[in-house]
Amino acid sequence: MNIAIVGATGNVGRKTLEVLEKKGLTLGNLYLVASSKSAGKKINFQGKDILVSELENFDFSKVKIAFFAAGGKISEKFAEKAAEHCLVIDNSSFFRMDPDVPLIVPQVNSDALNNIKKNIIANPNCSTAQLVIALKPLHDLFVIKRIVVSTYQSVSGAGKASMDELIKQTKLALDGKNIKSENFTKPIAFNAIPHIDVFSEDGYTKEELKMRNETKKILDDKIDLTATCVRLPISVSHSESVNIQFEKTFSLEQIKKALNSFDGCKVIDERIDGGYSTPLEAEGKDETFISRIREDKTIKNGLNLWIVSDNLLRGAALNAVEIAETLIKNNFYGK
Repeated sequence: MNIAIVGATGNVGRKTLEVLEKKGLTLGNLYLVASSKSAGKKINFQGKDILVSELENFDFSKVKIAFFAAGGKISEKFAEKAAEHCLVIDNSSFFRMDPDVPLIVPQVNSDALNNIKKNIIANPNCSTAQLVIALKPLHDLFVIKRIVVSTYQSVSGAGKASMDELIKQTKLALDGKNIKSENFTKPIAFNAIPHIDVFSEDGYTKEELKMRNETKKILDDKIDLTATCVRLPISVSHSESVNIQFEKTFSLEQIKKALNSFDGCKVIDERIDGGYSTPLEAEGKDETFISRIREDKTIKNGLNLWIVSDNLLRGAALNAVEIAETLIKNNFYGK
């Protein structure tokens, strides 16, 4: 199995390499691909240094699967060309709402892989991925009617430059110096910014609309969802406060049992000091952690959850590799 990673030198590309190495998958040739700025660099994988190839001249007929982890503009320009020769798993937002491109979280809707038309599969937004993996077992049992979600997202979701800026701004703030924001609309150090991606005419940001539209496409179009997305001065891991209204009645015991038995979920919910998961503890972990499970007694069949997951893993690299594993298991085109 020959595989390529486009955007291999970026946050998600490097995390994809880590996941492949951790899983110990048997690969043929692994090709690392990036822009001309990064071409010629070497990255170590399984004890060997691999030379980074230039995207403009890369021959995709050499590989069976290509992970695209370089952003929407690169996917727009190169993904369909690559898909003429291999299967593309795209981490950007560019193809997510294309009706001919399946949007996949393997634990949730792997059946959609039976309908690959463009030789492209889309990876969902990181905040959506961790949300739907917790929602799926609950929706199957109790039927979700409406969701209100507020996200508390780490700067890694905005790329390496944003992570570097958080460190830089924090140092400047601690030294009492002036801060000039480069990648954010306001200072991110010691702050909270209720603005991720561009604004639409109705006042929602693109990130908030992604969560609504992608959840509907992946899970169920009948679900109503409204979101507020906030960027926090955290390096890695996204957190979400989720309020759910179900069609059917439930017990907390049923909720916890359903979540704990679902692949990729882990309940940490003790009503004591520290009996919950935080972004720091989720970093580097594969699971989506669910805490603060409690009834919302202000509405019929209401539930509150706290969901935390490593966005670079669950929402990007791990999910993409799990898509590839599912495809390989099912001979690429499902059963």
